[in-house]
Amino acid sequence: MKLSVITAFALFVNFIQADAQTYTVKRIPENRLQITGRGDGKAWENATALTDFTYPWETERAPATSFAALWDGHWLYCLYQVTDDSIITPVIKNNKIDAGASDRVELFMARDTSLLPYYYCLEMDAAGRTLDYRASFYRKMDYDWSWPAQQCIIKTSATHTGYMVEMAISISSLNELGLLHNQRLLAGLFRAERKTTQGGYNSFHWISWVKPTATQPDFHIPSAFGVLVLK
Repeated sequence: MKLSVITAFALFVNFIQADAQTYTVKRIPENRLQITGRGDGKAWENATALTDFTYPWETERAPATSFAALWDGHWLYCLYQVTDDSIITPVIKNNKIDAGASDRVELFMARDTSLLPYYYCLEMDAAGRTLDYRASFYRKMDYDWSWPAQQCIIKTSATHTGYMVEMAISISSLNELGLLHNQRLLAGLFRAERKTTQGGYNSFHWISWVKPTATQPDFHIPSAFGVLVLK
């Protein structure tokens, strides 16, 4: 029994850093939210809008990004609202990898701060494409992996100021992947902003909720993650 308690405590310490940033996910009744890609469900009025997104590696102010989340016991709902005056979504190979070359928002989820054996990534672009994959620290990506079928619903829409991404992830899939601990989810909330520079080159600018302890842009490290607390 003592060994089990010690092991559980060690896992919890490894899961969450003492100074980790947190976001509270409020609970709503079941069957109150339908994913449309427009974020027009009345239930979203209950969510807290997280707007603390910055350029961790740049001095200028980042364009506005808002994240909100709710849950109902069966699904985790997430909503990104993005301000973007020059959306870039190229078609290269016409597969999910194309999302990785586009303006997009990202949700990374991990079991603990070791990022082992896997952490799980969803990169969703403004055109409605999703690059889903799993990875192992450090940056060992498995693009052949996909989120369990029917367990993740993602829809997008254009707005007059940018785009919106609305999604639902089943709680059962989060549990099956070992991602939920005491209703806490280690998560990275990110955005990739493509800008056209002089000469026509489209460069990436990286936006994050948490400021990673890295000198160069990198979201695939433990310090890039915060915690979503499901209440």
